Amino acid sequence: MKYIDLHCDTILPLIQQGENSSLRENKELALDLVGLKKAETMAQCFAIWMPVAGDLAGVEVSEELVPNGNNSDMAYIELASKRLRKEISENNDLITWANNGKEIEINNSKGLISAILTIEDGRAVNGKMENLKYFHDLGVKIIALTWNYENCFGFPNSTDKNIMNKGLKDFGIEAISYMNELGIVIDVSHLSDGGFWDIAKHSKKPFIATHSNCRALADHPRNLTDDMIKAIGNAGGVVGLNFSPRFLKKDGNHSSIDLMVEHLNHMKNIGGLDILAIGTDFDGTWADIMDIERAENMQLLFDALEKDGWKYNEMEKFGYINALRIFNTN
Repeated sequence: MKYIDLHCDTILPLIQQGENSSLRENKELALDLVGLKKAETMAQCFAIWMPVAGDLAGVEVSEELVPNGNNSDMAYIELASKRLRKEISENNDLITWANNGKEIEINNSKGLISAILTIEDGRAVNGKMENLKYFHDLGVKIIALTWNYENCFGFPNSTDKNIMNKGLKDFGIEAISYMNELGIVIDVSHLSDGGFWDIAKHSKKPFIATHSNCRALADHPRNLTDDMIKAIGNAGGVVGLNFSPRFLKKDGNHSSIDLMVEHLNHMKNIGGLDILAIGTDFDGTWADIMDIERAENMQLLFDALEKDGWKYNEMEKFGYINALRIFNTN
């Protein structure tokens, strides 16, 4: 079964391995290009996660690249983008670039995986519309407005209800329409509840949660309430199933396929079949037990869905059709 993965954090650990490392075959990472090919991956979204101070260990960059200043963030994004482009160039028999759904389909017809660039944490936008245009021109297709800290867009998910209820800032609300115009997909996976509902109110295009699960089954502020799942479905968006155990079960440390199926069935019942997608969070999540440790094991999930009674066309929608729709409508 072909699939599109809306989120992985592979770029930073690849950079940390040094210039001599390769994404072609790399068993230290949760995914590599040979594994993605074996898994029948149609497209892989590669997130540039914006690290906090101390998380750049092993990255050969100047001190100015330690985040918190806008210049350092922009330089880091350029560094990460160049590294991904280098891997694509050196492995063009397996993977190539894609900016939209049509290009994903063309690449697939040629037997090539599509690489899609995303940003996790919009802090580098720094309250400037011209930075959104710059990222668009760089090839960024999806931006998660926040990570775990306040930024120019708004506020993150939090166990603090006062933070969780805060909506988008004025710039965040203004930026929504410009992101819609540019075709940058809005990702709400780390956003506060208040921010989520501002997106639902103001976005004219489908918005998504690239890697989130169901709060009804795992009570974590990163997960979505049933009302949120319905709102994403009503907007034509999708939710990418996150493989992290703490988003599958409260205080869990087993990334269980059975729990994944449970979350997918709940999402399907609440938001409909068209909302389902995949957002593994590979190389951004770890557990004592990972039923799906690497990309090449992805078919185990589809096997479990078939055993659970899912029809082939339902698995196709979950695997790639729904995600492809997002890239065709933005």
